[in-house]
Amino acid sequence: MAFKLRGAVALAGYALTAAGLAYTAAEVVGMRRFRNRSARPVQSQPPVTILKPLHGDEPQLYENLRSFCKQSYPRYQVIFGSRDERDPALEVARRLVREFPDVDICVVAGGPAPHCANPKVENLQGMIGQVKHGILVIVDSDIRVGADYLSAVAGAFADPNTGAATCLYAGVPGGGTVTELGAAVVNEHFMPSVLVAMMIEPLTYCFGATMAVRRDVLDTIGGLAALGAHIADDFMLGKLVSEAGFSVALCPYIVRMTVADSALESLWLHHVRWQRTVLAARPRGFAGSLVTYNLPLAAISAVLSQTPIAGAMLAAAVALRVMVHDEARKTFAPGVELSPWLIPVADAFAFATWLGAFFAKDVTWRGERFTVAPGGRLEMSS
Repeated sequence: MAFKLRGAVALAGYALTAAGLAYTAAEVVGMRRFRNRSARPVQSQPPVTILKPLHGDEPQLYENLRSFCKQSYPRYQVIFGSRDERDPALEVARRLVREFPDVDICVVAGGPAPHCANPKVENLQGMIGQVKHGILVIVDSDIRVGADYLSAVAGAFADPNTGAATCLYAGVPGGGTVTELGAAVVNEHFMPSVLVAMMIEPLTYCFGATMAVRRDVLDTIGGLAALGAHIADDFMLGKLVSEAGFSVALCPYIVRMTVADSALESLWLHHVRWQRTVLAARPRGFAGSLVTYNLPLAAISAVLSQTPIAGAMLAAAVALRVMVHDEARKTFAPGVELSPWLIPVADAFAFATWLGAFFAKDVTWRGERFTVAPGGRLEMSS
């Protein structure tokens, strides 16, 4: 019986590791293809409104927000907003109004807005009344971009069937070893997995790093209110736009996200919330993502089975994982030196947060605790 059990464990380990090896190879291919993509010629530059919901001070907030006021784009509006009139981030926004008098910048502080479970969406609903243009670009406050960002995003809407567009993002350490770990997980796990997913199926979701949508399409799907009950407002926007018969485009542009979690506990809570969000919104996809943790799986298989085959597969997993590390640096963090010591740490951390999502009924978001119900619906924790 023990021999049969050991054999079954070995076979399961081989199968998972083999699937993981194939997946890791696909990540390498996906990143190379993305880097070698052809730039789209800019066909039109329609007026755009950028919506920047704010919530408290954060590292590099001024530099991040300022990058959206320096766009090489003919006509655009920037709206900064917070539900709290005492929010310190509003002072940064008002500083930018004074610094860029020639840019159409609006600051919304407090004011009436329909209540909803998602505080970010509630904030956006308070800002929507100031929108002037037909394309909305909703971007999280921890994102920084170059002057050509709006041209890349608006270019996606040259296709009349494009209802929404989004961007990949690169994790940029905010300072310290923990933020380096957080950036590595984003750049070497999450982003490559998106590129593999796009090889398999069309893109049907957005990222908070960029949620661009036509105003009329947003109205068609029920407006911002349709997103307000869900923790994954970015996922829901893409889902509803796709269900309405429009496509979601991936812009040929990578924005930068500042990783501000300098304490391991806060980084853990942040990533468990991400994992729990995916589990609630896409349970089957989340279960299938087990194969993305190939190095931990190959190591566990080698320890449990103790066979030459498992050892060879572990060696292959290490070699491919080093390739992912190099390709991710070239794709998302060019100019940054290789940090191979981060590979086992980042993989162990990412796999642990994946497991932790199964036990995380409640999540912490912007200092508040929420319960994530099936389907990604958001409820305040008691």
